Amino acid sequence: MSSGHLEVVNPYHLGVIGEVTTGDWAQADAWLARARQLADDRKSWLPAHERLDILARTQQLMRGRFDELAHQIADEGGKPLIDARVEVERAIDGVGLCARELQHLGGGEVPMDLTAAGAGRIAFTQREPIGPVVAVSAFNHPLNLIIHQVAPAVAVGCPVIVKPADDTPLSARSFVDLLHEAGLPPEWCEFIACDLPTAQSLVTDPRVAFLSFIGSAKVGWMLRSKLAPGTRCALEHGGAAPVIVDDSADVETMVPLLAKGGLYHAGQVCVSVQRVYAPRTRSRDLAEALAAVADGLIVGDAVEETTQIGPLIRPREVDRVEEWLSEAVAGGGEAITGNRRLGDTSFAPTIILDPPADCRLSTAEIFGPAIAVYSYDDIDEAIGRANGLPYAFQAACFTNRLDVATHCVQNLDASAVMVNDHTAFRVDWMPFAGRRHSGYGVGGIGHTMHDMTHEKMAVIRL
Repeated sequence: MSSGHLEVVNPYHLGVIGEVTTGDWAQADAWLARARQLADDRKSWLPAHERLDILARTQQLMRGRFDELAHQIADEGGKPLIDARVEVERAIDGVGLCARELQHLGGGEVPMDLTAAGAGRIAFTQREPIGPVVAVSAFNHPLNLIIHQVAPAVAVGCPVIVKPADDTPLSARSFVDLLHEAGLPPEWCEFIACDLPTAQSLVTDPRVAFLSFIGSAKVGWMLRSKLAPGTRCALEHGGAAPVIVDDSADVETMVPLLAKGGLYHAGQVCVSVQRVYAPRTRSRDLAEALAAVADGLIVGDAVEETTQIGPLIRPREVDRVEEWLSEAVAGGGEAITGNRRLGDTSFAPTIILDPPADCRLSTAEIFGPAIAVYSYDDIDEAIGRANGLPYAFQAACFTNRLDVATHCVQNLDASAVMVNDHTAFRVDWMPFAGRRHSGYGVGGIGHTMHDMTHEKMAVIRL
């Protein structure tokens, strides 16, 4: 990031594909002041019907630019076109979901005549926008994450300032521009690419009512510790998602799902399949079956129609993944396939059998195209190992036995347990939340809209 602009590169060939203007604290300060003024001046609030119209027009504009948005995701973020198109579909649906949720977001009656003290009164609640929102986003779903952070704020009537990921600012800027084109006054949603000191000052300013942060746990928890008193937040970090496989699981069904969940977007997803625990009698066969799928995947530039696995977001991430996987093999793990870099920007999809428990592949989020398969002799031992990290997000189990499924659901430390599906499954209206180091608060569009409002009660004495 240089003074005045941020160059955006294609993460595969590293060629410049665009740039965005950067802002400084003076600009952020001015926008915060205006956002605070908008939030405090009730006469300036946009009526719900206007917000609904803006969201509907935004959807229409997105549909008209579907291919452009998908290509932009692939070009700046390295997500293959086939997956980028799915992201655009989800993003369009997400805007519509905000509109539908708004129609049901309201208060209710509070009974007063339950005691003599309350008799002779009626009471009800209503929900009001919480105030200025700051959205700090991540690179791996550059359009859909912005939808989850920004569209709910627009829907409930909060002014919002968007700080995109440095690697993928174009998709975020495109969405903000689409909102403005759809009729949202520019002051209700501002876009700022900026350096870290400016971003930290923005996030921790007392005029901010709500922080939406998606990114690393280190940064997220640091920012939360510095928030002004009263500022609410939602933090979405990462994990090292575990999967329990029992001896009844159907291999033909399981393997494609595990491969998709672990290798989709080169493993750069906060709930990617990373740690698979299988019975010792099945672990090698499972690892080899996963390797057969991995070997058939085409790695390349995400904008090419044939590409199935794109690059890692930065060359230094390739260096890191190579280092972690080399460590796992040196410690006794067996590389069934992969474990090699493909140039400066890509890494071969990798399956490691029984890496040591203390290597980084086993103890931290790899955020790369690698799946570790571990052998177990007792399922409760495997569940204990799955729960043994400070991260807890989504988990999964594969079984054809109801008792095993129930046991895993009850005992895996996760906010969601998928049965016979991979850990990266998500629909945008379900609750989505990390536990412990993995996050704070609950995502999902309806939940976010609820958190971006607060409840006010009226008590009327008759």
